[in-house]
Amino acid sequence: MTAAAPGPSGRAGAAARPDRPTLTELRLSAFAGHRRTTIPLGPLTFLSGPSGSGKSTALRAYAALARLASGDALDEVFPDPVSCVPESARADSQGRRGFRIGCTVEGPAGPVRLDLAVQAEPGLRIVGERLTAGPLTLLETALRDPGKRAVQAAWHTAGTAPVTRAPLPDDLLGTALLPLRVAGKTAGQRQVLAAAEQMVVALRSVFGCDPQPDRMRGPAPAGQGRLLGDCANLAEVLRRTHDECPIRHGILVRTLGAGCRGTTADLLAEELGGGRVRAVLQRRDGGRTPVERLGDGELRFLALALVLLTGPGVLEVDPAAEVPEAFQALTVLADGFDRGLDLRQLGELGRLAAQTCARGHIRLLAAVGSTDWLPEPPDGAGPGALRVVDLGR
Repeated sequence: MTAAAPGPSGRAGAAARPDRPTLTELRLSAFAGHRRTTIPLGPLTFLSGPSGSGKSTALRAYAALARLASGDALDEVFPDPVSCVPESARADSQGRRGFRIGCTVEGPAGPVRLDLAVQAEPGLRIVGERLTAGPLTLLETALRDPGKRAVQAAWHTAGTAPVTRAPLPDDLLGTALLPLRVAGKTAGQRQVLAAAEQMVVALRSVFGCDPQPDRMRGPAPAGQGRLLGDCANLAEVLRRTHDECPIRHGILVRTLGAGCRGTTADLLAEELGGGRVRAVLQRRDGGRTPVERLGDGELRFLALALVLLTGPGVLEVDPAAEVPEAFQALTVLADGFDRGLDLRQLGELGRLAAQTCARGHIRLLAAVGSTDWLPEPPDGAGPGALRVVDLGR
């Protein structure tokens, strides 16, 4: 079920920036409808395919890994774990069934792989985890005693003893716990720490985005300074961009000319009283159009353009605070990216995404129904800057 195609330029195979840990591959070994699916990821990646081909499922797996890397417990990340088990999976003699996902992150520590095996039935738990760098296993866990809520972990030490063994919880990602468990006294331990931190930094820097026009039409409470995934508080965030990011706000206003009817001179946040604000389009003829009067496609276009023109300080994300933003690349996950948009709007968003992702601080992984509108990569973009992965092949 693995399928990948280069972008319109015909080029493929980008190298990640060495100073910014980035996810370059997502693996769905056995997850929902996926079997042995490998998805290569570039700065700008579109997942295509017919309904039911697993585009949304792939984004769900990526988001799950991100939450586990942030320290969320397994039952919070997978409230319905049985839905993640492939339908064809058969239970063993003890009634156990599960799923497997993984990823590869490239960065200063080189390519680092994470592979995770999760038992969904009869009880939810992590039964195996491997963190590897090339042929070297840095962390490996296994369920030794089903009666205990722990897995046996062994991580690379390369000191007096080649590995260190200790139990870890079976409901948390072991890789995310390593910085709290590994002393970093030997070269081997430092290698483990560097790989684990690289994996966690790359996974945590994620913003899941699916603008909901019905929620965007109502006034937004003041004080919610970071954009939510459904973009319901868009009006309050526009007030921030207007006051704090005049250059990017100006680009957003110009972009609206290609996605909204009429001419737009500015995009304002208007106080309504009672701690509420609403967004208003200032027209060049002096008129004003509240955004709640825009069509669904126009609202989604506005929200997606805003996401692509901002970053971690404006979007509701939980990046690794110990790493400067300059050394992180934010990945936007957008399901139904082309939903409700016409070809003109899609073409403008595609060009904006290509330009933004080429700079390296934002990456986009989006699910789309069609790829006919995709833009050419901008001049100077590296090989593989734009990837199309057809999951229907």
